[in-house]
Amino acid sequence: MNAPLPQSLQQAAPVTPGLTQAEAARNWVRTLAKYRDPDTKRSIFELVTTLVPFAVLWAAAWAALSVSPFLSLGIALLNGCFLVRLFVIQHDCGHGSYLANRKAMDWIGRCLGVLTVTPYAVWRHSHSIHHSAAGNLQQRGIGDINTLTLNEYRDLSRFQRLVYHVYRNPLFMFGVVPAYLFFIQQRLPIGFMSEGRRFWISSLGTDAMIALCVGALVYFGGWQVVFWIYVPTILCAATIGMWLFYVQHQFEDAHWDHPPEWQLHEAALHGSSFYDLPQPLRWISANIGVHHVHHLYARIPFYRLMEVMRDHPELADDQRLTLKESLASARLHVWDEDSRKLLSFRQARAMI
Repeated sequence: MNAPLPQSLQQAAPVTPGLTQAEAARNWVRTLAKYRDPDTKRSIFELVTTLVPFAVLWAAAWAALSVSPFLSLGIALLNGCFLVRLFVIQHDCGHGSYLANRKAMDWIGRCLGVLTVTPYAVWRHSHSIHHSAAGNLQQRGIGDINTLTLNEYRDLSRFQRLVYHVYRNPLFMFGVVPAYLFFIQQRLPIGFMSEGRRFWISSLGTDAMIALCVGALVYFGGWQVVFWIYVPTILCAATIGMWLFYVQHQFEDAHWDHPPEWQLHEAALHGSSFYDLPQPLRWISANIGVHHVHHLYARIPFYRLMEVMRDHPELADDQRLTLKESLASARLHVWDEDSRKLLSFRQARAMI
């Protein structure tokens, strides 16, 4: 759309007044470019200060099994938060934003992929598609959450609507989908099975390392270690990650368009939320809530995103969601192209 940009963002970017949203968003890219360089020492520090607590909590959960499996479970669920942070570090490696040395960064990403049960090359490719097509109504289906327009929802049969309702139900979306994605779908290069051996190598290589790790856990601690610690840690992280991904693109004033109205930078800036989380949630999620800036310039390391927000506080004016406000997003499921709002099922039915 060629609507004028809100005045706050017009004044912030190095542009002249009266620019469209797409033009001003492109200008923001130039402004954000100065934040792209990673600090190697800082990157290593962030990795160490996440991996060490993760390992300590794993050891504590294992030791707690001799006291109570439920105590062990509680520690494992807490450790899921650190696994979320490790996933975001892997995510930055995939964007090429974590280290200046590409080979070292890719190997960090691959190794973390064993912990996050996420094959690095497959996920990196899928996620790059997500970034290049976010908000594009003609390129849905890879690396995103299925979202129908009001017209598409209107044309569904009763059975198809039932399936879509089940899929979008929070109990299914956050209770079943994370387990399916991380334990089943990611074991094979689904969607890229005919696109080259590197995706098979990534998936099967990661699977082999996961099998070795699980085998070692069973050998030294028995299946109870897998049941009470390994699986819950991953499920907790997967569920949190699913929620973060959901709320970053599924909110009332989100942004979807058909080409040629769809513009990459405009969709990046206005189709992603600023999830303004309090500490320590911001630290645990590695600033991924600053998602509109991340989508606009994905090469910015996660630890520099808050630097952007401090230097450009006007970027917090739009798409800001607090933790409380974000909960309402779980009931929004259908995109109305006319009102440019994400609607609840009740609202959608009232308009059919």
